[in-house]
Amino acid sequence: MRIGRVVLIVGVFAVGAAAYVALVPYGPAKETFVEIAPGTGTAGIARQLEQAHVLRSRYVLEAMKLVHGGTLKAGEYRFDHAATPLAVYERLRRGDVYTVTVVIPEGYNLFDVAGAVAAAGLGSRAEFLAAARQHTELIARWSPHATSLEGYLFPDTYRFSRRAAPVQILSAMVKRFGREAGRLGLVSSPTRDGEAVTDGAPRSSGSSRDVADIVTMASLVEKEVHIDGERAEVASVFENRLAAGMPLQTDPAVVYASLLRGTWTGVIHQSELHSDSAYNTYVHKGLPPGPVCNPGAAALQAALHPAKTEYLYFVADANGATRFAATLAEHNANVAAYRAAAR
Repeated sequence: MRIGRVVLIVGVFAVGAAAYVALVPYGPAKETFVEIAPGTGTAGIARQLEQAHVLRSRYVLEAMKLVHGGTLKAGEYRFDHAATPLAVYERLRRGDVYTVTVVIPEGYNLFDVAGAVAAAGLGSRAEFLAAARQHTELIARWSPHATSLEGYLFPDTYRFSRRAAPVQILSAMVKRFGREAGRLGLVSSPTRDGEAVTDGAPRSSGSSRDVADIVTMASLVEKEVHIDGERAEVASVFENRLAAGMPLQTDPAVVYASLLRGTWTGVIHQSELHSDSAYNTYVHKGLPPGPVCNPGAAALQAALHPAKTEYLYFVADANGATRFAATLAEHNANVAAYRAAAR
């Protein structure tokens, strides 16, 4: 009888201990990262989590694998509070890995993107800029003479691992451009892995311009206007000026020249309007040598399909909308009206 009681007591304690290990939350006292390498088995994962003080015992994870099944996914996980072993197990099964979010709005130029990446803690601004100038092979199929990836870092919300290298970040953004450009018909449709393959010619615009020129045009449209309904008309102004042999006279290209020189102060000076930079569209006719920002889908669409107009000029009005004109006299009247409203 006495032996039976002892066995019963030991059994109760064992069940209680197992329940405590399996059900009571446990976790590290401070933010802890655990990186699970691809191919790591359940026992190896359990050992890592026990050593990181995410689990009290490695064996509870192995038991849950037997009971619940599923595949535990590789990646880096962040633990910063106590959790039950089941909650930890479900995170691993979902692949709820830790990522850093980077938001790239439409119209960000390369310098803006580098700043956003650096602010997210994904390396330095200088490293990112250097990589963007080095890895032009990523866009060689669209712009074989590009000196950077400007224009092809598609605006979107991205999530990267903490250890993502600049070239990995750039590759993801260029890949996103390829998918969107394929959807718009700017390039051939993406392949299964998301890479768009093209000989560099637009697919559906009817334009003789290549992809690089369309992206450059879209970047100017993106910087000049932020109202969707006006983008195609702004693109038509640029197209009409090019056809007439007129300089584009667009300020964003002048600003970009100053950014490249490292002299931009936030205000356009007369000296910049007379600089010999190839990006100075007040001095040089035709498109600038490359994009001045990274355009979004609406601007790319406008560059592909500009409106059919006779407009040669545009200026913003006091409400931020755009006034278009076919003649210089009409344009001057619009400018005078804007200045009067501003006063």
